[in-house]
Amino acid sequence: MVNMEHFEQLLRGGAAWNHWRAANPEITPDLSGAQLREKSLGKANLREADLTRADLTRADLTQADLSKANLREADLTEAHLGDAVLQGANLYMAELYSTDLTGANLTEACLFDAKLPRANLAYAILTAANLAWANLAAANLTEANLTGADLHGAKLERVLLVQTKLEEANLIGCRVYGISAWNVNLIGTQQSDLVITPVDEPVITVDNLEVAQFIYLLLNNQKIRDVIDTITSKAVLILGRFTPERKVMLDAMREELRRRNYLPILFDFEAPGSRDFTETISILAHMARFIIADLTEPSSLPKELEAIVPTLAVPVQPVLEGTTRPYSMFQDYWKYPWVLKVHRYEDLEGLIASLGDGVITPAEAKVEELLKQRPV
Repeated sequence: MVNMEHFEQLLRGGAAWNHWRAANPEITPDLSGAQLREKSLGKANLREADLTRADLTRADLTQADLSKANLREADLTEAHLGDAVLQGANLYMAELYSTDLTGANLTEACLFDAKLPRANLAYAILTAANLAWANLAAANLTEANLTGADLHGAKLERVLLVQTKLEEANLIGCRVYGISAWNVNLIGTQQSDLVITPVDEPVITVDNLEVAQFIYLLLNNQKIRDVIDTITSKAVLILGRFTPERKVMLDAMREELRRRNYLPILFDFEAPGSRDFTETISILAHMARFIIADLTEPSSLPKELEAIVPTLAVPVQPVLEGTTRPYSMFQDYWKYPWVLKVHRYEDLEGLIASLGDGVITPAEAKVEELLKQRPV
């Protein structure tokens, strides 16, 4: 039960309470079970206080010091804890529905099995906090720091994660249906067995938080599946040199492919300055049904093919203007069965006229051949 002397001191107001704490540093406040609903306790020194099962519903604890306080099973529904310090506090099984914890310091706090649905934890510091099995449904964790936090088994349905720091955190077994994750830091994060389905559907798990929302949409949205099927069945990646003279040829191929109901993708090596080259070319190549590589006057093309051919079995149809030989290193690719014979053309008109029989037909034949070779 609450110590009535301590309780009455607190009711005198934050300034008087802090003065009393300073004058009596040896006393550990016993406020267990205290009725503090809607009380104004901003900036109060509640360090190491026993607030077990206290009723702090809608209380104002803005900038309060609750370091190492015992808030086990306390009711903090709709309380205001903005910029409060809860470092090392015990919030085991505490009720924090719709609580405002913006910018609060909860370093190493125990929130095991705590109830935090719709809580605002934006910018909160939760490094090394114990949030195992906590209910964080629909909580706001924008730019929160959860480095090294233990969230295994936590309910993260409909949680907002924007630039949230989760490096070295434990997310094993979390429920993440409806999660919104944008630019989340997941370096060293344990994230296996993430449940992407709601409680009333068969359990489906993934091992990557950033793809969880996409996988669920893919499973449940026919339009998205249709878009992906369309891209992978019709996309053609065109590689070549983007000088004014050569781009005329590349553009002409693109238009002819469009006319034949393909989805041509032109890749200019100079364009993607913000993304790693190898990653970009690999993504585009994985999306392509086949690749057309214009070997005429190669510049960045050798580097592009080096990033694709050895690791990805996608048909590559080389084309070459005139009678010149392909660049010397190209012969190394003949050992890969998905690299086709060079199709030669004399000029723009000849290229377009022969694109069907000389380029598309052999490329499509190789696509079908490779599909048959895939294990069932």
